[in-house]
Amino acid sequence: MDRLAYNAVANINEQRLARQMTTNELANVSTPGFKRSFDAAMTPIKANGPGFATRIQPQAQVTDNINLQPGTMMTTGNDLDIALNGKSVMGVTGADGVLAFTRRGDLKLGATGTLENGAGHLVRGEAGGPITVPPGFKVSINDDGSVYAINPAQAGPAVPVLIDRILMRDAGKTPLDRRPDGLFKVAGQPPGTDIAVVATDPLPSLTNQTLESSNVNALSVMVKLMEQSRSFEQQVNVIKQSKDADEAGASMMKPA
Repeated sequence: MDRLAYNAVANINEQRLARQMTTNELANVSTPGFKRSFDAAMTPIKANGPGFATRIQPQAQVTDNINLQPGTMMTTGNDLDIALNGKSVMGVTGADGVLAFTRRGDLKLGATGTLENGAGHLVRGEAGGPITVPPGFKVSINDDGSVYAINPAQAGPAVPVLIDRILMRDAGKTPLDRRPDGLFKVAGQPPGTDIAVVATDPLPSLTNQTLESSNVNALSVMVKLMEQSRSFEQQVNVIKQSKDADEAGASMMKPA
């Protein structure tokens, strides 16, 4: 009976990680460019220590690797909205000041003229610094990430001026992990590590005036959440039933 309760409690404890991932995905169904994680796997391991020789404990194998499957493309007509093509990611500056990556492309100009996304993360240029647009200039973004600015007050035909090029990397062969702030980083590497550029990799590109929706399917996430809830109830029932069986066995052993 003790082993049943032990294994049930261990299962409940390990499944909390998968539930956290599921609820996070459900909360970001409407977030532009949000990417779901690959499913957590449960692996049985043998518990070590005195009295544990016959106990098998489940352990969650969770790395929060990012699933870069594309979401639905939505045409907005906004010059600052971009959707990254393929498995490209965009370089931004996280709150910790180091390089991170994202697929969120609802861009805007900050109070100081810096280009940032809807979450407030500064978009990085190819040189690594922020992209700053002169006050009053109109911005356009090309498919290769080139950022051009036009002065509406200029006399005669307006000539676009190249400001910078958005830092984009192809992550098709580079596993990415989710940081605590929701941004991406190279799996197994310290925060701020750049994605290696390989000459044979496809050139990153984007589609302007378009936003990519989250790749989370709300219906499938709800079904998964219900399955996890049922699993939790089953493990709780195992604990209750083992307790009842243990008490019944103890009462039978009492002297008449």
